[in-house]
Amino acid sequence: MSSSAGRPDGRTGDFGKQPGAAAVGGPWGLVRRRLADVISQVAALGALLVIFVLLSLLSPNFLTYNNLSEVVVEAAVTAIIAIGMTLVIVTAGIDLSVGGIAALAGVLGAMLMVDAHLSWPLATVVGVLIGGAAGLVNGGLVGWVKLAPFIATLGMMGVARGLTFVSTGAVAVYGLPVGFNVLGQGYAGPIPIPAICLIGVIVIFGFIFTRTKLGRYSYAIGSNHEAARLMGIPASRYLVLVYVLQGLLAGFGGMIAASRVSSGQPNFGVGLELDAIAAAVIGGASLFGGQGTVSGAIIGAFLIQFIRNGSVLLNVNIYWQDVIIGLVVWIAVSWDQFRRQRITERAHVT
Repeated sequence: MSSSAGRPDGRTGDFGKQPGAAAVGGPWGLVRRRLADVISQVAALGALLVIFVLLSLLSPNFLTYNNLSEVVVEAAVTAIIAIGMTLVIVTAGIDLSVGGIAALAGVLGAMLMVDAHLSWPLATVVGVLIGGAAGLVNGGLVGWVKLAPFIATLGMMGVARGLTFVSTGAVAVYGLPVGFNVLGQGYAGPIPIPAICLIGVIVIFGFIFTRTKLGRYSYAIGSNHEAARLMGIPASRYLVLVYVLQGLLAGFGGMIAASRVSSGQPNFGVGLELDAIAAAVIGGASLFGGQGTVSGAIIGAFLIQFIRNGSVLLNVNIYWQDVIIGLVVWIAVSWDQFRRQRITERAHVT
């Protein structure tokens, strides 16, 4: 059965693979898969470095401190959410609601500061928890109700965006306390605070991906959901947790974005889910599940931001940014299809 075969629960993935999908084809199959994973990330990193060098040569403003710090700050929100998206994709899922959840968390957190007069640290925590609550709904629909992730999160995208406009009357929330600006605009020495937030998320989720049951079980579920269930892994419970973590990161990203513009913007996050998915896929995550890393998500997010920043510096039509990013995603997914087909063919030979 091919890797694009459908699953009874509606998720894409390799339902027809044998238990222990990582070891398809025996030990050599495992080595080939690991090597392919490394090659995917090296290719993405190579593309990132090529773009970096080209922009350095083509624009005298690219390597300035102000520009590079702006790139880091702009990439931070996408990268934070892309890390969560990678974990979702590892389970052979998808989350289309992160943009709406980020906007909802941002405006509700802002309203708590302005209308309820909560301190900005407490309002920020509540905003992140609002994202986690939305993620819990997504996870419950996927893990317990058994809805396809595409449908569950598509519905949440509409619900979150609608609640954002209803709660604000489609008007931005202003009058936030000055101290809140530190989260999105502050610096610790020469390092932007959003970059420090991103580093914290990288450390935490790097540990989750590689050193916890959640990480190991997520790869197992994405590689072969049915085999993982038969091995005694409580797949539904861990799927719920994965989507909760994604919601928390979306809420966190929404609060950083609100701090960046000193307001709660109901229109924030439109298309953010596409950037997060693109960053994860460019960084080597497989839409078929079972593959993806934190480092890959970071590479993908910065590759996207370099493309956007370079387009501005070189006065390229803004709409060409999406064309270029779309082409890169095509290449990344095509490579994933190709290498999976080769692995399957070699497994059959051995």
